[in-house]
Amino acid sequence: MIPLKDDVPRYSPPIVNALLIATNVLVYLFQSSLPRSAQLEFVRTFALVPARLLAGVGWTAAHPSYAHGHGVPLEIVLLPILTCLFLHASFWFHLLPNMWFLWVFGRNVEEALGRFPYLVFYLVCGVTSVLTQTFADVSSTVPMVGASGAIAGVMGGYFVLYPRARVLMLVPFLFIFFLWLPAWAVLGYWFVLQTLSGVGSALVTSGHGSSAGGVAFWAHVGGFLAGVLLVRLFPSRTRRYRYGY
Repeated sequence: MIPLKDDVPRYSPPIVNALLIATNVLVYLFQSSLPRSAQLEFVRTFALVPARLLAGVGWTAAHPSYAHGHGVPLEIVLLPILTCLFLHASFWFHLLPNMWFLWVFGRNVEEALGRFPYLVFYLVCGVTSVLTQTFADVSSTVPMVGASGAIAGVMGGYFVLYPRARVLMLVPFLFIFFLWLPAWAVLGYWFVLQTLSGVGSALVTSGHGSSAGGVAFWAHVGGFLAGVLLVRLFPSRTRRYRYGY
């Protein structure tokens, strides 16, 4: 099922949400413009590798090959916690779905929180998702990229703020049809699916399934829970006039 829009009115343009989408797209275009070898180096530098992060901050048991972070300065080791949120592995199957979900659900979360608080909320949820995935698979040497953990936090915030909103879903089953569903059902189903997928893949691959198939399920779970728990810490701003849907 693909969410198309919701029925919650907005009272101001979602400027920060649009800028986040633009930033992700521009980073991907820059990354794609590089020669293949430079692309690999770009990802190696700015993606998050759990074993490298934990070794770099002193957890040398995470993976022997990353012991002591090879003498890399701590700030360089920590930088990918943020930069990995703006990298994507492909356009059609990674960047585009992520940005679409951010567009559908992020606009009204920004509306509720305000622009700068929304940016802080987005980044905190993203960092939490990255750390969740890291500690779920401490020995992983697979680079972690993508905004989906931060977007999961936005979805968790939406789940708390607008549970009774209706979301128009495109359902491609035998033939395409459209269905309005309550937000709590759409987002609750998504969260349960991510949790079960994370547990299932971990069982199948004996502890290395948290990123099985290239999907960091525990980042999604951690980001969503962060959004649910943190969104109420941000005061809602006053609405002045209706901007649109």
